[in-house]
Amino acid sequence: MNAIAKAFQKTKEGGNGALIGYVTAGDPTPELTPKIADALIQGGVDILELGLPFSDPIADGPTIQAASVRALVAGTTPLKVLQIAKEIRKSHETPIVIMTYYNPVFRTGLEKFCRLSKEFMVDGVIVPDLPVEESGDYKKAAAKFGLDTIFLAAPSTTPERLKAIVQCSSGFLYLVSHFGVTGAKTAVEDSTIQLIKRVLPVTSGKINLAVGFGVSKPQHVKRIVAAGADGVIVGSAFIDLIQKTQDDTVAMLKELEAVASEMKKATKILEK
Repeated sequence: MNAIAKAFQKTKEGGNGALIGYVTAGDPTPELTPKIADALIQGGVDILELGLPFSDPIADGPTIQAASVRALVAGTTPLKVLQIAKEIRKSHETPIVIMTYYNPVFRTGLEKFCRLSKEFMVDGVIVPDLPVEESGDYKKAAAKFGLDTIFLAAPSTTPERLKAIVQCSSGFLYLVSHFGVTGAKTAVEDSTIQLIKRVLPVTSGKINLAVGFGVSKPQHVKRIVAAGADGVIVGSAFIDLIQKTQDDTVAMLKELEAVASEMKKATKILEK
């Protein structure tokens, strides 16, 4: 069993859903990201997702776009992101997932990117702009080096395509909760709950289901876990906090840990 699957198993045994925390690596500086990771993990994050900053993040809203710009201005490169991942793993066993668009993977070379990811102790990779229909070579390279390939499904995904995505995915299936881009929302829409219930019969017993995009409050987490999701992905809420407190590192780390703790408490699975 790989590290990501073990993390989900551990949370289930503890009566919780998994909390997956996303931050853009290098925001506001590469040197601060490991400390940010420490705070999130101490707060209760079960799986850490590091975004590889990219100049054209088409799936991301203004919050993560701005974080990518800050990280790029600070000199963050793909290799630096992998070095950050390894630095974090020196202190934590928490699985690390890299989220990257396909361009940096292609430029690096599929096999080289996967080899380096494994060498730098990454457990899985998400490539949101790579369709499963075109992922054959990527899947082979990732399998060669023992990396989980995490694919996304959306509200518009057909039942037939959903089955194909589940078959190509390992670690977890990333379910996009709504149409559009990433970004904090005020509430979880009823359509998101209906989407989870539609997808669960396809994923149950095959792969863990994690829901992201717009999950920014403990009540969001509670509702999604209650609907049956195995995990939730929180990103923009953490990045908003980083942006607001970037001039006060002590306050930033303290608040990140506190917010992560509240999110984690909300993953408690209530007995029926």
